[in-house]
Amino acid sequence: MQKNRLGHHLLSLARHYSRVAPPPPAYADPVIRVSNNVAYLGSPKQGPKPRQLLSLPPFPGHHLPGKNSATGRVTAISWLKYYFDEISDSAIQSHFNKGLVEIESSNPNAADSFIERDGQMKSLRKIKHNEVMEVGARVWVPVSIAETRVSKRFDCIPSGTLHPNADEIDYLRRLVKYKDYAILVLNKPPKLPVKVCLPVHNSMDALAAAALSYDYDEGPKLVHRLDRESSGLLLMGRTKESINHLHWLFNDINPAKSSCKAWNDACDAKFQRYWALVIGTPKENEGLIRSPLSKILLHDGKTERVILAQNVGLEPSQEAVTEYRVLGPMINGCSWVELRPLTSRKHQLRVHCAEALGTPIVGDYKYGWFVHRKWKQMPRVDIEQRTGKPYKLRRPEGLDVQKGSVLSKVPLLHLHCRELVLPNIAKFLPLLSNNAETLSPGLSGKPDLLRFVASMPKHMKISWNLMSSYLV
Repeated sequence: MQKNRLGHHLLSLARHYSRVAPPPPAYADPVIRVSNNVAYLGSPKQGPKPRQLLSLPPFPGHHLPGKNSATGRVTAISWLKYYFDEISDSAIQSHFNKGLVEIESSNPNAADSFIERDGQMKSLRKIKHNEVMEVGARVWVPVSIAETRVSKRFDCIPSGTLHPNADEIDYLRRLVKYKDYAILVLNKPPKLPVKVCLPVHNSMDALAAAALSYDYDEGPKLVHRLDRESSGLLLMGRTKESINHLHWLFNDINPAKSSCKAWNDACDAKFQRYWALVIGTPKENEGLIRSPLSKILLHDGKTERVILAQNVGLEPSQEAVTEYRVLGPMINGCSWVELRPLTSRKHQLRVHCAEALGTPIVGDYKYGWFVHRKWKQMPRVDIEQRTGKPYKLRRPEGLDVQKGSVLSKVPLLHLHCRELVLPNIAKFLPLLSNNAETLSPGLSGKPDLLRFVASMPKHMKISWNLMSSYLV
């Protein structure tokens, strides 16, 4: 009997101590949240994050090119459309309709919100699209206005099979900038691989064969490549004859030329021009890089890397030549550079920028990882090249632009094939196939050269806008 009482007493003690609740957090009252039918005890959720606002430069007051030249009045929506010329008019109008566009106000009583600038609190009021801009007025808009609205599902098409659906086919066809019976020219987005490999199913050549064949039995074929992270103009051949001539055209060691002088002159005029944002600035504003490249394997025996050849004769190397030109002053420790490759080597532009010039491309962690770490710690003050006065790139507190721009925590590669000039294959193909020396009368009126220009991807557009917007 006494043992039973002792057992009940110990059991009651155990039950008593098993129900002791943990102490509540010291900084806030505990909150019970339910997720997937499971209750959690923890601190309250954080409040809304600060708004991500972007400041346009003060309104200069002069007439905008092609805008309101007769009346001399510039409205707020005209000023935004002029500044964000690559953004659709409907996207800008929707920001006005939702009351997201604000202007600095000198009347704090009429202010809708406040923001800190130059250490002072500035009052902001909402502005209508038809209000007339005054000289020196500063407009504030959300960062989202600088981001093109592309669905996340199309950032990299998730096609495990080679049968894209109707939406994916429509998306791929919107990338096509030019099409004739011989070639296709596309503006490739970043993060979309070009050549198929074992772990990748949604490469450009595989998807193009399924979605860009149009009325042909077979899809187009690649004649040159772009890195997976880079973007820009990509050329594809549609027929066997055009593919062979384009391969010959992009071959660095061309065989004997044709007997047609117009074709030879058009081939000599062929070039590609890239835009890149690099960390630092080259010592010379323009120049020619002649640095042969070699491929090596790292210690794991699998990873391949391209380096500058040491010219000791022990490893195979390939000649690599690149023309470069600096496009403007250094801003926030970065410079926009124009690159024109005269040879076609793997990672040629990335290695030449990182190792030959000492200015790696923003987002190129393979060849510029250590410079990226140093660049994060660089001061954000520099000298304006034209006036010699200091300027500063301001990054407001709480602003952390994602989408891979220059202010992101992990920016994407800022390398874009901007311009492509090549012979008009559709014009010369009948002549080359018949080994003739003169063109037929029906083809002689067509241009000898085709020129294409591709707009930058969204992360490079944001970098361009942000770096110019915060110059003061």
